[in-house]
Amino acid sequence: MRTILIVEDSENCAETLQIALESMPGLRTVVLPSTCAALAALRVEGNNVAALVTDLHMPDHDGFELIRQLRAEMRFARMPVLLISGDSDPQLPARALAHGADAFFSKPYSPAAVRRKLEQLLC
Repeated sequence: MRTILIVEDSENCAETLQIALESMPGLRTVVLPSTCAALAALRVEGNNVAALVTDLHMPDHDGFELIRQLRAEMRFARMPVLLISGDSDPQLPARALAHGADAFFSKPYSPAAVRRKLEQLLC
């Protein structure tokens, strides 16, 4: 079974994503509260990780830094990454894509839309 990592420090947001994504066939979700925890899990889980959904603002590093570190490793260079943020900066979606995210969602977002995008990226 492959894994989707949800990197989110808000329990409510993480739970909403988990509910939306955990019913995807052949996939399980793992919620992590920080980018450091996500990087550690990636080193352990390795190729079993199918995708990553991360909030931009995390307690240790931001989502951009997490994406940068992922993209620097060849085995994660093509992994689908979705970035979520509550920021209202109109430039943020373009910045997210420029930093290597495959999609960007503004809070509040539709969990179903996140799921549809992941399904698209994983096909």
